[in-house]
Amino acid sequence: MDIGIGLPTTIVDVDRRGIVDWARRAEDAGFGSLGTIDRIVYSNYESLTCLAAAAAVTDRVRLVTDILIAPLRSNTALFAKQAATVDSLSGGRLVLGLAVGGRPDDYEVSGVDFHTRGAAFDRQLEQLTELWAGDSVGPSPGNGKRPSLLIGGQTDRTYERAARYADGWALGGGTPEALAGGKAKLEQQWSAAGREGKPRTVALMYFGIGDDAEQMAQRSLGNYYAFLGDYAQRVVQSAAKDRETVKQYLARFEQAGADEVICFPVSADLSQVDRLAEAAGL
Repeated sequence: MDIGIGLPTTIVDVDRRGIVDWARRAEDAGFGSLGTIDRIVYSNYESLTCLAAAAAVTDRVRLVTDILIAPLRSNTALFAKQAATVDSLSGGRLVLGLAVGGRPDDYEVSGVDFHTRGAAFDRQLEQLTELWAGDSVGPSPGNGKRPSLLIGGQTDRTYERAARYADGWALGGGTPEALAGGKAKLEQQWSAAGREGKPRTVALMYFGIGDDAEQMAQRSLGNYYAFLGDYAQRVVQSAAKDRETVKQYLARFEQAGADEVICFPVSADLSQVDRLAEAAGL
């Protein structure tokens, strides 16, 4: 199982070091990917911009949006061009995890209808496929075809989209048991669509290692997920806050069949990269 690390793009006090220096150190530490998560109505860095910056200072590590709220990029041709640019500049390392998102305020400020986002996403996936196949917006993606694609979510439609358009599925937060159940549904849809090989399955978890891990998680996740009300505290408590818990989480996801787990930090302190690498045995 591959192990990735998230860029601290949603940490309120993150600066250039939390993107550029973090990316360099993560690659040197042996992580398989760098990930981002996405919001509009929040004081966070934009995902594709950060991955472009990371691409400029790395050579090997995959660059993963886990996930990007695709319907908010309503100019699909421009979005296709932006993604192809990052993929080309990085030598084919971009992995686009795409989903519809669940926050009405992100849609309202973007001037996009929240209630029809699923249908908009279906049209967008079709258009992206056509644009990349025809190379009508350029540049050519770095691997000679479209960027790698993952579809995020846990509805039946999610697995159908992944089987039709993508290379796999991303569980955007959830238990190893949820991953195992989703993986089974994905593989069923994959087979029904006549796809060859196996779909890639990616999980997400949060971590913070250190004496102040609880405070870091409360400040970061409690703030980011405040819109969920009382449930935000469940997210805070679910974060791995010591090396042993990190190991246990990774082992459980591997047993559930994950091909990769991307561990997102609750702090932008660069030492978290080294602490996670040690805990993960890299």
